[in-house]
Amino acid sequence: MKILVAMDSFKGSLTALEACNEVEQGIKHVNPDIEVIKRPVADGGEGTVETLIDALNGEKIFLEIKDPLMREIDGVYGIFNEKTAIIESAISCGLTLLSEKEKNPLYTTTYGVGELIKDALDKGIRDFIIGIGGSGTNDAGIGMLSFLGMKFYDKENNLLKPVGISLKLIDRIDVTDFDERIKESKFLIASDVNNPLFGQNGAAYVYGPQKGANKNAVKELDSGLKNFSLVATKLMNVDYSQKPGSGAAGGLGYTFYTFFNAKLNPGVDIIFDRLNLDEFAGTSNLIITGEGKIDKQSAMGKVLSGIGALGLKYKIPVIAIAGVVDESAEKLHEIGITSMFSIINRPIDYYEAIHKDNSKTMLKNCVIEIIKLINFNN
Repeated sequence: MKILVAMDSFKGSLTALEACNEVEQGIKHVNPDIEVIKRPVADGGEGTVETLIDALNGEKIFLEIKDPLMREIDGVYGIFNEKTAIIESAISCGLTLLSEKEKNPLYTTTYGVGELIKDALDKGIRDFIIGIGGSGTNDAGIGMLSFLGMKFYDKENNLLKPVGISLKLIDRIDVTDFDERIKESKFLIASDVNNPLFGQNGAAYVYGPQKGANKNAVKELDSGLKNFSLVATKLMNVDYSQKPGSGAAGGLGYTFYTFFNAKLNPGVDIIFDRLNLDEFAGTSNLIITGEGKIDKQSAMGKVLSGIGALGLKYKIPVIAIAGVVDESAEKLHEIGITSMFSIINRPIDYYEAIHKDNSKTMLKNCVIEIIKLINFNN
């Protein structure tokens, strides 16, 4: 029997690789003869760098970068095959880097994303995979562009700070010093968002509130995104503002389209392709997957939806394991998830549940019981 173990991370508790390791231990505890293929997975958001670097035996690059409020933090990205960089924008501009009081996309920036890209360019990298989920910004990427050499001016020719509130003031974009190496590079952007740049379904209205924007700030940001696109369209002679995905990560999608000639694809498609998951699934008898919480959002272009699709394609069962299985997760049965299990087996508070050692033990024990049932039936 061959089992493909394709676990996502349990946020705040286990990395995808740690989760895969515990599942493997649970399987081998019951039947050491079962062949286990471990492929830690992600969807382009948090954990993408670590997951791909672990799976592909790549190298982690550490450097100091700026966070959304321009504070120095430790940053990291990955390089594999000595030619491709894997970057998570959330490492530098993620919402989780901000306290509740600090969340305000009028004043946050993607500056650190530019630092990560430039460091990779300096190392000779010209092939990029960039996950843009989980941002705490709505600056349309002008922070990133600023570090890479662009300058933004208002009508009085004042140089503007590269933050969200400046978007509505931009009258001129100076690309004279924009890093020429961008033109030589290929950018593949992992994003599951199909929103346009501005409007009622755009970046500000849909995602601004969760990033700390009140109603007035949402209107201001939306107006700024529209203004920025008008100036950029005049400069670049191309308008991507309504293209699906332009509104991703507070407008980062738009900027990657416009200034980087990038392609935006669903994160699971990009990552599954790099990990050869289709090939491994086709030769397996069972897939075990999972994440910290399974709910209706898990069916919306996330890891479990991609794994479920593989199960349907090859007509093999898919077992999903999580810390929490919400009632809304029932719809996942329709997209290829055969059964779902929670690792929680006793009354336990949140902080005790996400403690790494506890999570490992509960996950392994859950797998042991599942495999015992499967082993009995075989």
